[in-house]
Amino acid sequence: MLWTFPRSAEALLLLATLTQAETLAVMNARIWTGVAQRPWAEALAVEGARITIVGSNTEVRARVGPQTRVVDARGRLVTPGFHDAHIHFLTGGHRLSSVQLRTAKSKEEFVRRLADFARTRPKGEWITGGDWDHENWGGELPTRHWIDAVTRDHPVWINRLDGHMGLANTRALQVAGFDKWPQQVPGGAILRDARGRPTGILKDNAMVLVARHVPPPTPEQNRRALEAATDYVLEHGITSIHHMGSWEDLAVFEEAWRRGRLRLRVYAAVPLAGWKRLAERIQKQGRGDEWLRVGMLKGFVDGSLGSHTAAFLDGYHDAPGDRGLLVNTPEDLSEWTAGATAGGLQVAVHAIGDRAVRLQLDIFERVLRQQKPADARFRIEHAQHITPADIPRFARLGVIASMQPYHCIDDGRWAERLIGPERAKTTYAFRSLLDTGATLAFGSDWYVAPATPLEGIYAAVTRRTLDGKHPLGWVPEQKITVDEALRAYTWGASYAEFEERRKGTLEAGKLADLVMLEDDITRMQPENIAKARIAMTVVGGRVAYARRSE
Repeated sequence: MLWTFPRSAEALLLLATLTQAETLAVMNARIWTGVAQRPWAEALAVEGARITIVGSNTEVRARVGPQTRVVDARGRLVTPGFHDAHIHFLTGGHRLSSVQLRTAKSKEEFVRRLADFARTRPKGEWITGGDWDHENWGGELPTRHWIDAVTRDHPVWINRLDGHMGLANTRALQVAGFDKWPQQVPGGAILRDARGRPTGILKDNAMVLVARHVPPPTPEQNRRALEAATDYVLEHGITSIHHMGSWEDLAVFEEAWRRGRLRLRVYAAVPLAGWKRLAERIQKQGRGDEWLRVGMLKGFVDGSLGSHTAAFLDGYHDAPGDRGLLVNTPEDLSEWTAGATAGGLQVAVHAIGDRAVRLQLDIFERVLRQQKPADARFRIEHAQHITPADIPRFARLGVIASMQPYHCIDDGRWAERLIGPERAKTTYAFRSLLDTGATLAFGSDWYVAPATPLEGIYAAVTRRTLDGKHPLGWVPEQKITVDEALRAYTWGASYAEFEERRKGTLEAGKLADLVMLEDDITRMQPENIAKARIAMTVVGGRVAYARRSE
Protein backbone atom coordinates (compact mmCIF):
# COMPACT_ATOMS: atom_id res chain seq x y z
CA MET A 1 0.00 0.00 0.00
CA LEU A 2 1.52 3.33 -1.06
CA TRP A 3 0.68 6.29 1.15
CA THR A 4 1.59 9.67 -0.28
CA PHE A 5 1.66 12.13 2.57
CA PRO A 6 -1.89 13.56 2.66
CA ARG A 7 -2.76 16.99 1.42
CA SER A 8 -6.42 16.96 2.42
CA ALA A 9 -8.76 16.30 5.35
CA GLU A 10 -8.45 12.59 4.52
CA ALA A 11 -5.35 12.63 6.73
CA LEU A 12 -7.19 11.46 9.83
CA LEU A 13 -8.75 8.49 8.05
CA LEU A 14 -5.37 7.48 6.67
CA LEU A 15 -3.83 7.92 10.11
CA ALA A 16 -6.40 5.58 11.64
CA THR A 17 -5.61 2.97 9.01
CA LEU A 18 -1.86 3.35 9.22
CA THR A 19 -1.65 3.00 12.98
CA GLN A 20 -3.02 -0.53 12.67
CA ALA A 21 -0.07 -1.57 10.51
CA GLU A 22 2.60 -3.91 11.82
CA THR A 23 5.22 -2.78 9.31
CA LEU A 24 6.08 0.58 7.81
CA ALA A 25 8.37 1.97 5.13
CA VAL A 26 9.31 5.59 4.52
CA MET A 27 10.50 6.28 0.98
CA ASN A 28 11.79 9.26 -0.97
CA ALA A 29 12.87 11.07 2.18
CA ARG A 30 15.87 13.12 3.20
CA ILE A 31 16.79 11.23 6.36
CA TRP A 32 19.13 12.76 8.93
CA THR A 33 20.20 9.60 10.74
CA GLY A 34 22.30 11.16 13.49
CA VAL A 35 25.03 8.60 12.72
CA ALA A 36 28.38 10.22 11.96
CA GLN A 37 29.55 7.41 9.65
CA ARG A 38 26.40 7.59 7.53
CA PRO A 39 24.55 10.82 8.28
CA TRP A 40 22.08 10.74 5.38
CA ALA A 41 19.76 8.20 3.80
CA GLU A 42 16.64 8.29 1.62
CA ALA A 43 14.49 5.48 2.99
CA LEU A 44 13.93 3.24 5.99
CA ALA A 45 11.82 0.22 6.89
CA VAL A 46 10.25 -0.81 10.17
CA GLU A 47 9.10 -4.19 11.41
CA GLY A 48 6.92 -3.98 14.47
CA ALA A 49 8.47 -1.39 16.81
CA ARG A 50 12.01 -1.44 15.42
CA ILE A 51 13.90 -0.21 12.40
CA THR A 52 15.08 -2.98 10.10
CA ILE A 53 17.00 -1.01 7.50
CA VAL A 54 18.08 2.57 6.76
CA GLY A 55 19.42 3.15 3.30
CA SER A 56 18.44 3.83 -0.30
CA ASN A 57 15.02 3.62 -1.88
CA THR A 58 16.21 0.54 -3.77
CA GLU A 59 17.37 -1.23 -0.60
CA VAL A 60 14.15 -0.51 1.26
CA ARG A 61 11.87 -1.25 -1.69
CA ALA A 62 13.28 -4.76 -1.79
CA ARG A 63 11.96 -5.28 1.75
CA VAL A 64 8.45 -4.00 1.05
CA GLY A 65 5.74 -6.66 1.06
CA PRO A 66 2.01 -6.63 0.34
CA GLN A 67 1.17 -5.77 3.95
CA THR A 68 3.73 -2.99 4.30
CA ARG A 69 2.37 0.51 4.71
CA VAL A 70 4.51 2.77 2.58
CA VAL A 71 4.80 6.49 3.21
CA ASP A 72 6.01 8.59 0.30
CA ALA A 73 7.81 11.44 2.04
CA ARG A 74 8.16 13.41 -1.21
CA GLY A 75 11.60 14.70 -0.22
CA ARG A 76 10.72 15.78 3.29
CA LEU A 77 13.27 15.79 6.10
CA VAL A 78 13.08 12.85 8.54
CA THR A 79 15.00 12.79 11.81
CA PRO A 80 15.04 10.65 14.95
CA GLY A 81 12.15 11.46 17.24
CA PHE A 82 12.87 14.49 19.39
CA HIS A 83 13.55 14.01 23.08
CA ASP A 84 12.67 16.57 25.72
CA ALA A 85 15.38 16.09 28.33
CA HIS A 86 13.77 18.31 30.97
CA ILE A 87 10.01 18.67 31.21
CA HIS A 88 7.30 18.98 33.86
CA PHE A 89 4.86 16.96 31.84
CA LEU A 90 1.76 16.63 34.00
CA THR A 91 1.95 20.21 35.22
CA GLY A 92 2.18 21.25 31.59
CA GLY A 93 -0.94 19.23 30.84
CA HIS A 94 -2.83 20.90 33.68
CA ARG A 95 -1.60 24.31 32.51
CA LEU A 96 -3.26 23.85 29.14
CA SER A 97 -6.61 24.46 30.84
CA SER A 98 -5.54 27.03 33.44
CA VAL A 99 -5.53 30.82 33.29
CA GLN A 100 -3.09 32.04 30.62
CA LEU A 101 -0.98 34.94 31.87
CA ARG A 102 2.40 34.33 30.23
CA THR A 103 1.81 36.78 27.37
CA ALA A 104 0.09 39.49 29.42
CA LYS A 105 1.95 42.67 28.43
CA SER A 106 0.76 45.04 31.17
CA LYS A 107 -0.59 45.15 34.70
CA GLU A 108 -4.02 45.91 33.30
CA GLU A 109 -3.99 42.93 30.95
CA PHE A 110 -2.71 40.67 33.73
CA VAL A 111 -5.62 41.66 35.98
CA ARG A 112 -8.18 41.50 33.17
CA ARG A 113 -7.21 37.99 32.10
CA LEU A 114 -7.42 36.77 35.68
CA ALA A 115 -10.81 38.44 36.14
CA ASP A 116 -12.16 36.92 32.93
CA PHE A 117 -10.98 33.46 33.94
CA ALA A 118 -12.34 33.74 37.48
CA ARG A 119 -15.83 34.39 36.10
CA THR A 120 -15.76 30.99 34.38
CA ARG A 121 -14.92 28.99 37.50
CA PRO A 122 -17.24 27.80 40.31
CA LYS A 123 -17.10 29.87 43.49
CA GLY A 124 -14.56 28.59 45.98
CA GLU A 125 -12.43 26.79 43.39
CA TRP A 126 -8.69 27.47 43.57
CA ILE A 127 -7.18 29.30 40.61
CA THR A 128 -3.64 28.12 39.92
CA GLY A 129 -1.07 28.13 37.13
CA GLY A 130 -0.85 31.36 35.19
CA ASP A 131 2.87 31.47 34.33
CA TRP A 132 3.06 35.26 34.47
CA ASP A 133 6.20 37.17 33.50
CA HIS A 134 6.60 40.55 35.18
CA GLU A 135 9.41 41.44 32.76
CA ASN A 136 6.66 41.94 30.15
CA TRP A 137 5.59 45.16 31.89
CA GLY A 138 8.96 46.45 33.03
CA GLY A 139 9.81 44.26 36.01
CA GLU A 140 7.33 45.40 38.68
CA LEU A 141 6.21 42.46 40.78
CA PRO A 142 2.44 41.97 41.15
CA THR A 143 0.83 42.04 44.58
CA ARG A 144 -2.34 40.62 46.09
CA HIS A 145 -3.85 44.13 45.97
CA TRP A 146 -3.78 44.01 42.16
CA ILE A 147 -6.07 40.99 42.04
CA ASP A 148 -8.16 40.90 45.24
CA ALA A 149 -11.08 42.87 43.81
CA VAL A 150 -11.51 40.52 40.83
CA THR A 151 -10.97 37.23 42.69
CA ARG A 152 -13.05 37.62 45.87
CA ASP A 153 -14.80 34.28 45.30
CA HIS A 154 -11.60 32.26 44.76
CA PRO A 155 -8.34 31.49 46.53
CA VAL A 156 -5.63 32.35 43.98
CA TRP A 157 -2.13 30.86 43.85
CA ILE A 158 -0.53 31.65 40.50
CA ASN A 159 3.13 31.27 39.64
CA ARG A 160 5.75 33.10 37.68
CA LEU A 161 6.62 31.22 34.52
CA ASP A 162 9.82 29.78 36.01
CA GLY A 163 8.00 28.20 38.93
CA HIS A 164 10.28 29.82 41.53
CA MET A 165 7.91 32.60 42.56
CA GLY A 166 4.19 32.64 43.25
CA LEU A 167 1.46 35.21 43.93
CA ALA A 168 -1.37 34.57 46.39
CA ASN A 169 -4.43 36.75 46.80
CA THR A 170 -5.64 37.70 50.27
CA ARG A 171 -8.14 34.87 50.41
CA ALA A 172 -5.41 32.30 49.71
CA LEU A 173 -3.17 33.89 52.34
CA GLN A 174 -5.99 33.61 54.86
CA VAL A 175 -6.55 29.94 54.01
CA ALA A 176 -2.81 29.41 54.47
CA GLY A 177 -2.82 31.10 57.91
CA PHE A 178 -0.35 33.80 56.95
CA ASP A 179 -0.57 35.50 60.37
CA LYS A 180 1.19 32.47 61.87
CA TRP A 181 4.00 32.27 59.34
CA PRO A 182 7.65 32.63 60.38
CA GLN A 183 9.42 35.85 59.45
CA GLN A 184 11.95 33.98 57.33
CA VAL A 185 12.09 30.65 55.50
CA PRO A 186 15.48 29.02 54.80
CA GLY A 187 16.01 28.81 51.04
CA GLY A 188 13.01 31.03 50.34
CA ALA A 189 11.56 34.48 50.80
CA ILE A 190 8.25 36.09 51.82
CA LEU A 191 8.01 39.58 50.38
CA ARG A 192 6.41 42.07 52.75
CA ASP A 193 5.16 45.65 52.47
CA ALA A 194 6.23 48.63 54.59
CA ARG A 195 3.93 47.47 57.40
CA GLY A 196 5.43 43.99 57.42
CA ARG A 197 2.40 42.28 55.84
CA PRO A 198 2.89 39.79 52.97
CA THR A 199 2.51 41.30 49.51
CA GLY A 200 1.39 37.90 48.23
CA ILE A 201 4.74 37.10 46.59
CA LEU A 202 6.57 34.03 47.88
CA LYS A 203 9.82 32.63 46.48
CA ASP A 204 11.22 29.10 46.31
CA ASN A 205 11.04 27.22 49.65
CA ALA A 206 8.54 29.75 51.05
CA MET A 207 6.06 28.79 48.34
CA VAL A 208 5.10 25.65 50.22
CA LEU A 209 3.34 27.83 52.82
CA VAL A 210 0.53 28.33 50.32
CA ALA A 211 1.05 25.41 47.95
CA ARG A 212 0.36 22.80 50.63
CA HIS A 213 -3.19 24.12 50.98
CA VAL A 214 -4.05 23.75 47.29
CA PRO A 215 -6.18 20.61 46.76
CA PRO A 216 -4.32 17.97 44.74
CA PRO A 217 -5.71 17.11 41.31
CA THR A 218 -8.10 14.17 41.15
CA PRO A 219 -7.11 10.97 39.35
CA GLU A 220 -9.41 11.92 36.48
CA GLN A 221 -7.85 15.38 36.23
CA ASN A 222 -4.41 13.76 36.11
CA ARG A 223 -5.52 11.38 33.36
CA ARG A 224 -6.86 14.27 31.31
CA ALA A 225 -3.64 16.24 31.88
CA LEU A 226 -1.55 13.29 30.71
CA GLU A 227 -3.64 12.88 27.55
CA ALA A 228 -3.61 16.61 26.77
CA ALA A 229 0.14 16.87 27.34
CA THR A 230 0.78 13.81 25.17
CA ASP A 231 -1.26 15.23 22.30
CA TYR A 232 0.59 18.52 22.61
CA VAL A 233 4.14 17.13 22.49
CA LEU A 234 3.44 14.53 19.78
CA GLU A 235 2.25 17.38 17.59
CA HIS A 236 5.69 18.91 18.06
CA GLY A 237 7.64 15.77 17.22
CA ILE A 238 8.55 14.66 20.75
CA THR A 239 8.67 10.89 21.24
CA SER A 240 10.56 10.66 24.57
CA ILE A 241 10.56 12.81 27.70
CA HIS A 242 12.61 13.12 30.87
CA HIS A 243 9.96 14.07 33.40
CA MET A 244 11.08 16.09 36.42
CA GLY A 245 8.44 15.38 39.01
CA SER A 246 7.23 13.60 42.10
CA TRP A 247 6.33 10.14 43.34
CA GLU A 248 2.69 11.09 42.77
CA ASP A 249 3.51 11.87 39.14
CA LEU A 250 5.22 8.52 38.76
CA ALA A 251 2.04 6.81 39.97
CA VAL A 252 0.08 8.57 37.19
CA PHE A 253 2.52 7.29 34.56
CA GLU A 254 2.44 3.80 36.06
CA GLU A 255 -1.33 3.69 35.91
CA ALA A 256 -1.29 4.75 32.25
CA TRP A 257 1.41 2.18 31.50
CA ARG A 258 -0.64 -0.61 33.11
CA ARG A 259 -3.65 0.38 31.00
CA GLY A 260 -1.56 0.53 27.82
CA ARG A 261 -2.23 4.25 27.51
CA LEU A 262 1.32 5.62 27.34
CA ARG A 263 1.84 6.91 23.82
CA LEU A 264 5.38 8.21 24.26
CA ARG A 265 8.43 7.12 26.23
CA VAL A 266 8.93 8.42 29.78
CA TYR A 267 12.05 8.56 31.94
CA ALA A 268 10.60 9.70 35.26
CA ALA A 269 12.73 11.43 37.90
CA VAL A 270 11.76 11.68 41.56
CA PRO A 271 13.19 13.98 44.26
CA LEU A 272 16.84 13.50 45.16
CA ALA A 273 16.19 13.45 48.90
CA GLY A 274 14.21 10.23 48.40
CA TRP A 275 17.05 8.27 46.84
CA LYS A 276 16.77 5.39 49.33
CA ARG A 277 13.12 4.85 48.40
CA LEU A 278 13.97 4.75 44.70
CA ALA A 279 16.84 2.32 45.29
CA GLU A 280 14.50 0.00 47.18
CA ARG A 281 11.84 0.25 44.48
CA ILE A 282 14.30 -0.66 41.73
CA GLN A 283 15.60 -3.58 43.75
CA LYS A 284 12.06 -4.97 43.99
CA GLN A 285 10.57 -3.93 40.63
CA GLY A 286 13.45 -3.11 38.30
CA ARG A 287 13.96 0.03 36.25
CA GLY A 288 11.08 -0.43 33.82
CA ASP A 289 10.85 -1.00 30.10
CA GLU A 290 11.18 0.98 26.87
CA TRP A 291 7.97 2.91 27.66
CA LEU A 292 8.42 3.86 31.32
CA ARG A 293 11.73 3.87 33.15
CA VAL A 294 13.04 5.12 36.49
CA GLY A 295 16.52 5.60 37.91
CA MET A 296 17.02 9.37 37.90
CA LEU A 297 16.79 11.71 40.89
CA LYS A 298 16.23 15.45 40.61
CA GLY A 299 17.66 17.90 43.14
CA PHE A 300 17.96 21.66 43.51
CA VAL A 301 20.86 23.92 44.38
CA ASP A 302 19.28 27.33 43.78
CA GLY A 303 16.25 29.14 42.35
CA SER A 304 15.93 31.16 39.14
CA LEU A 305 17.41 34.26 37.55
CA GLY A 306 14.07 35.98 36.99
CA SER A 307 13.15 35.56 40.66
CA HIS A 308 16.56 36.82 41.87
CA THR A 309 17.02 33.47 43.61
CA ALA A 310 19.71 31.95 41.35
CA ALA A 311 22.93 31.70 43.39
CA PHE A 312 25.86 33.77 42.09
CA LEU A 313 29.44 34.19 43.21
CA ASP A 314 29.04 37.96 42.98
CA GLY A 315 26.02 40.15 43.58
CA TYR A 316 23.31 40.83 41.05
CA HIS A 317 24.14 43.71 38.75
CA ASP A 318 20.90 45.51 39.68
CA ALA A 319 21.11 44.54 43.38
CA PRO A 320 24.78 44.25 44.38
CA GLY A 321 24.02 43.06 47.90
CA ASP A 322 21.97 40.13 46.62
CA ARG A 323 23.72 36.89 45.57
CA GLY A 324 20.60 34.74 45.38
CA LEU A 325 19.95 31.76 47.62
CA LEU A 326 20.59 28.06 48.10
CA VAL A 327 17.44 25.95 48.14
CA ASN A 328 19.31 23.08 49.83
CA THR A 329 22.45 23.08 51.94
CA PRO A 330 25.74 21.90 50.42
CA GLU A 331 25.90 19.25 53.13
CA ASP A 332 22.54 17.77 52.17
CA LEU A 333 23.32 17.88 48.45
CA SER A 334 26.64 16.16 49.05
CA GLU A 335 25.10 13.45 51.22
CA TRP A 336 22.25 12.76 48.80
CA THR A 337 24.53 12.72 45.75
CA ALA A 338 26.96 10.32 47.38
CA GLY A 339 24.21 8.00 48.62
CA ALA A 340 22.37 7.92 45.31
CA THR A 341 25.54 7.25 43.34
CA ALA A 342 26.53 4.42 45.65
CA GLY A 343 23.05 3.01 45.06
CA GLY A 344 23.56 2.97 41.27
CA LEU A 345 21.18 5.86 40.61
CA GLN A 346 21.57 8.84 38.29
CA VAL A 347 21.75 12.30 39.86
CA ALA A 348 20.45 15.38 38.03
CA VAL A 349 20.61 18.69 39.88
CA HIS A 350 19.07 22.06 39.05
CA ALA A 351 21.79 24.74 39.09
CA ILE A 352 21.35 28.10 37.38
CA GLY A 353 23.70 30.68 38.91
CA ASP A 354 27.49 30.32 38.64
CA ARG A 355 27.84 29.73 42.40
CA ALA A 356 25.26 26.94 42.21
CA VAL A 357 26.93 25.34 39.18
CA ARG A 358 30.34 25.40 40.83
CA LEU A 359 28.98 24.00 44.08
CA GLN A 360 27.39 21.02 42.36
CA LEU A 361 30.40 20.40 40.10
CA ASP A 362 32.54 20.31 43.25
CA ILE A 363 30.19 17.73 44.77
CA PHE A 364 30.21 15.62 41.61
CA GLU A 365 34.01 15.75 41.45
CA ARG A 366 34.35 14.70 45.08
CA VAL A 367 31.94 11.76 44.63
CA LEU A 368 33.70 10.62 41.46
CA ARG A 369 37.07 10.71 43.21
CA GLN A 370 35.82 8.83 46.26
CA GLN A 371 33.57 6.22 44.63
CA LYS A 372 34.94 5.88 41.09
CA PRO A 373 31.57 4.81 39.60
CA ALA A 374 31.80 3.07 36.24
CA ASP A 375 29.31 5.34 34.43
CA ALA A 376 27.55 7.91 36.62
CA ARG A 377 26.41 10.32 33.86
CA PHE A 378 25.79 13.10 36.35
CA ARG A 379 23.61 15.90 35.00
CA ILE A 380 23.36 19.59 35.75
CA GLU A 381 19.92 20.84 34.79
CA HIS A 382 19.82 24.29 33.18
CA ALA A 383 23.52 25.16 33.67
CA GLN A 384 22.61 28.66 32.56
CA HIS A 385 25.37 30.85 33.97
CA ILE A 386 28.83 29.30 34.20
CA THR A 387 32.16 30.92 34.98
CA PRO A 388 34.73 30.42 32.19
CA ALA A 389 36.91 28.33 34.53
CA ASP A 390 34.09 25.85 35.17
CA ILE A 391 33.09 25.23 31.54
CA PRO A 392 35.83 22.62 30.83
CA ARG A 393 34.92 20.73 34.01
CA PHE A 394 31.72 19.39 32.41
CA ALA A 395 33.66 17.33 29.87
CA ARG A 396 36.48 16.44 32.27
CA LEU A 397 34.02 15.08 34.84
CA GLY A 398 31.62 13.60 32.29
CA VAL A 399 28.80 15.82 33.55
CA ILE A 400 25.97 16.25 31.04
CA ALA A 401 24.73 19.80 30.47
CA SER A 402 20.94 19.41 30.33
CA MET A 403 19.89 22.75 28.88
CA GLN A 404 16.82 24.45 27.45
CA PRO A 405 17.73 26.77 24.56
CA TYR A 406 14.38 28.59 24.42
CA HIS A 407 15.26 30.15 27.78
CA CYS A 408 18.17 31.88 26.05
CA ILE A 409 16.00 33.91 23.68
CA ASP A 410 13.49 34.58 26.45
CA ASP A 411 15.87 35.59 29.26
CA GLY A 412 18.08 37.44 26.79
CA ARG A 413 15.54 40.25 26.74
CA TRP A 414 16.46 41.30 30.29
CA ALA A 415 19.22 39.08 31.72
CA GLU A 416 22.07 41.57 31.28
CA ARG A 417 20.23 44.01 33.49
CA LEU A 418 20.51 41.43 36.27
CA ILE A 419 23.96 39.94 35.69
CA GLY A 420 25.83 42.51 33.59
CA PRO A 421 27.59 42.10 30.22
CA GLU A 422 30.67 40.22 31.46
CA ARG A 423 28.79 37.31 33.01
CA ALA A 424 26.51 37.25 29.97
CA LYS A 425 29.44 36.08 27.83
CA THR A 426 29.15 32.57 29.25
CA THR A 427 25.43 32.37 29.79
CA TYR A 428 23.76 29.52 27.89
CA ALA A 429 27.29 28.64 26.75
CA PHE A 430 26.32 26.04 24.14
CA ARG A 431 29.34 26.66 21.90
CA SER A 432 31.90 26.73 24.68
CA LEU A 433 30.56 23.56 26.26
CA LEU A 434 30.66 21.66 22.96
CA ASP A 435 34.10 22.97 22.09
CA THR A 436 35.46 21.65 25.38
CA GLY A 437 33.94 18.22 24.76
CA ALA A 438 30.79 18.31 26.91
CA THR A 439 27.60 16.44 26.03
CA LEU A 440 24.52 18.61 25.57
CA ALA A 441 21.02 17.26 26.17
CA PHE A 442 18.30 19.69 25.12
CA GLY A 443 14.77 20.05 26.45
CA SER A 444 12.14 22.68 27.12
CA ASP A 445 11.41 22.96 30.85
CA TRP A 446 7.72 23.02 29.88
CA TYR A 447 5.50 24.40 31.49
CA VAL A 448 8.13 27.16 31.95
CA ALA A 449 8.77 27.33 28.19
CA PRO A 450 6.93 25.77 25.25
CA ALA A 451 7.73 22.13 24.49
CA THR A 452 8.61 22.91 20.88
CA PRO A 453 11.97 21.48 19.76
CA LEU A 454 11.93 23.41 16.50
CA GLU A 455 11.78 26.67 18.43
CA GLY A 456 14.55 25.32 20.65
CA ILE A 457 16.74 24.56 17.64
CA TYR A 458 16.01 28.04 16.31
CA ALA A 459 17.05 29.51 19.66
CA ALA A 460 20.31 27.56 19.85
CA VAL A 461 21.24 28.38 16.25
CA THR A 462 20.25 32.06 16.10
CA ARG A 463 20.05 33.30 19.73
CA ARG A 464 17.66 36.00 18.47
CA THR A 465 15.72 37.22 21.50
CA LEU A 466 11.93 37.26 21.52
CA ASP A 467 11.82 41.06 21.57
CA GLY A 468 13.63 41.27 18.22
CA LYS A 469 16.42 43.42 19.65
CA HIS A 470 19.25 41.00 18.83
CA PRO A 471 18.82 40.10 15.14
CA LEU A 472 22.39 38.77 14.96
CA GLY A 473 22.00 36.86 18.20
CA TRP A 474 22.42 37.60 21.90
CA VAL A 475 25.99 36.59 22.77
CA PRO A 476 26.36 35.30 19.18
CA GLU A 477 29.68 33.58 19.86
CA GLN A 478 27.69 30.91 21.72
CA LYS A 479 25.62 29.90 18.67
CA ILE A 480 25.77 26.30 17.47
CA THR A 481 24.83 24.62 14.18
CA VAL A 482 21.55 22.97 13.24
CA ASP A 483 23.29 19.59 13.18
CA GLU A 484 24.62 20.12 16.71
CA ALA A 485 21.24 21.23 18.00
CA LEU A 486 19.52 18.23 16.39
CA ARG A 487 22.05 15.94 18.04
CA ALA A 488 21.34 17.49 21.46
CA TYR A 489 17.60 16.87 20.98
CA THR A 490 18.12 13.26 19.86
CA TRP A 491 21.31 11.34 20.64
CA GLY A 492 22.44 13.69 23.42
CA ALA A 493 19.17 13.36 25.31
CA SER A 494 19.05 9.58 24.83
CA TYR A 495 22.62 9.35 26.14
CA ALA A 496 21.53 11.41 29.15
CA GLU A 497 19.14 8.59 30.11
CA PHE A 498 21.47 5.65 29.28
CA GLU A 499 19.31 4.75 26.26
CA GLU A 500 21.56 5.64 23.32
CA ARG A 501 21.74 1.97 22.29
CA ARG A 502 17.96 1.82 21.82
CA LYS A 503 17.08 5.24 20.42
CA GLY A 504 18.35 8.70 19.50
CA THR A 505 19.60 7.79 16.03
CA LEU A 506 18.00 6.08 13.03
CA GLU A 507 19.77 2.74 12.70
CA ALA A 508 18.75 -0.86 12.12
CA GLY A 509 17.74 -2.52 15.38
CA LYS A 510 16.78 0.70 17.16
CA LEU A 511 13.31 1.76 18.18
CA ALA A 512 11.29 3.19 15.31
CA ASP A 513 10.79 6.64 16.79
CA LEU A 514 11.02 9.33 14.13
CA VAL A 515 9.64 12.63 12.99
CA MET A 516 8.95 13.97 9.50
CA LEU A 517 9.12 17.73 8.96
CA GLU A 518 7.21 19.75 6.40
CA ASP A 519 10.24 22.02 6.10
CA ASP A 520 13.93 21.12 5.82
CA ILE A 521 15.56 22.98 8.69
CA THR A 522 19.02 21.88 7.54
CA ARG A 523 18.65 23.87 4.31
CA MET A 524 16.45 26.82 5.20
CA GLN A 525 17.57 30.20 6.52
CA PRO A 526 18.15 29.83 10.29
CA GLU A 527 15.84 32.72 11.12
CA ASN A 528 12.93 30.73 9.61
CA ILE A 529 13.45 27.52 11.60
CA ALA A 530 10.95 28.51 14.28
CA LYS A 531 8.24 28.58 11.59
CA ALA A 532 8.93 25.01 10.45
CA ARG A 533 6.16 22.46 10.98
CA ILE A 534 5.93 18.82 11.94
CA ALA A 535 4.27 16.60 9.32
CA MET A 536 4.26 13.28 11.15
CA THR A 537 5.44 11.72 14.42
CA VAL A 538 6.05 7.97 14.70
CA VAL A 539 6.55 6.16 18.02
CA GLY A 540 7.46 2.50 18.02
CA GLY A 541 6.62 2.12 14.34
CA ARG A 542 3.11 3.56 14.70
CA VAL A 543 2.02 6.96 13.54
CA ALA A 544 1.15 8.91 16.66
CA TYR A 545 0.50 12.24 14.95
CA ALA A 546 -0.13 13.32 11.35
CA ARG A 547 -0.67 16.93 10.44
CA ARG A 548 -3.87 17.80 8.64
CA SER A 549 -3.34 19.84 5.52
CA GLU A 550 -4.70 23.36 5.54
